[in-house]
Amino acid sequence: MRHRLLVTGAAGYLGSRLVELLSQPRDEARRLDCIVAADVRDVPADKRLGGVEYATADVRSHDLADLMGRYRVDTVVHLAAIVTPGPKSSREFEYSVDVLGTRNVLEACVSSGVRRIVVTSSGAAYGYHADNPAWLNEGHAVRGNEAFAYSHHKRLVEEMLAEYRRTHPGLEQVIFRVGTILGETTHNQITAMFEKPRLIAIRGSASPFVFIWDRDVAGAIEHAIFAGPAGIYNVAGDGALSIQEIAARLGKRCVTIPASVLRAALAILHPLRLSRYGPEQVDFLRYRPVLDNRRLKEVFGYVPRLTSAEVLELFRKARGLGPP
Repeated sequence: MRHRLLVTGAAGYLGSRLVELLSQPRDEARRLDCIVAADVRDVPADKRLGGVEYATADVRSHDLADLMGRYRVDTVVHLAAIVTPGPKSSREFEYSVDVLGTRNVLEACVSSGVRRIVVTSSGAAYGYHADNPAWLNEGHAVRGNEAFAYSHHKRLVEEMLAEYRRTHPGLEQVIFRVGTILGETTHNQITAMFEKPRLIAIRGSASPFVFIWDRDVAGAIEHAIFAGPAGIYNVAGDGALSIQEIAARLGKRCVTIPASVLRAALAILHPLRLSRYGPEQVDFLRYRPVLDNRRLKEVFGYVPRLTSAEVLELFRKARGLGPP
């Protein structure tokens, strides 16, 4: 079956990776009749790829259904979200994009007769909790954390998706709870932490990370468009690395601080704008969700090409960190 695809957030880091992958020549079984790359940011003419239709569109706009209808879209990949808020961002704005924008996308899908939607959720939807199990699978509760807008919004979005599965079963859903995305050119809150002279460890916590190669996330989405069964899947490379192991691989020292001391320091520094992070950041470091990817491999049928350790090594070499 040939597909007509719309990608939201297509000009973002992951979206541009995906559109690049999907625009490449492919065999008849995995050819797309139409790729619509939609984003609030206009893509300059010299950056546009052949065979891709570019549309300037806000996921909160009611014109989205018209856009889907115009291109006769049958499959939507919904990537648009506020992952790293800008300095002038607000919780209200982030909610309007993350949650209300997703509801608008779902409504547009239903009214336009879209067959399947692929949504990138996050391991953050599980939340940063002291009683998280050592490895989280898709059967564990999605609890989020109200202290973290992104985590809380992903929980609300997943609850919304569950509601739509009940009320609109004709719209197939593939939901990816994605681990920490890493690649040669990734720049975000996590990579900024890894590039500091020293990494911070919380006393008594391994602060484990599971990484997923950005090209593996794009590969999993491609599989969802053409072959993967509907459902919810953790997307992460095999294995996890403690913050101490990450520091050693990056050739950096680890400074170990008691949680209470770090929390108190951030409570003072953040209001003075001497730190971008508040005291809630302690739980972000201390209780990181570790994603079990067995369902991705055994049920969905996608095996990540790089492990957590291998993608960290790729990142290390690209940034010139650690030993040569």
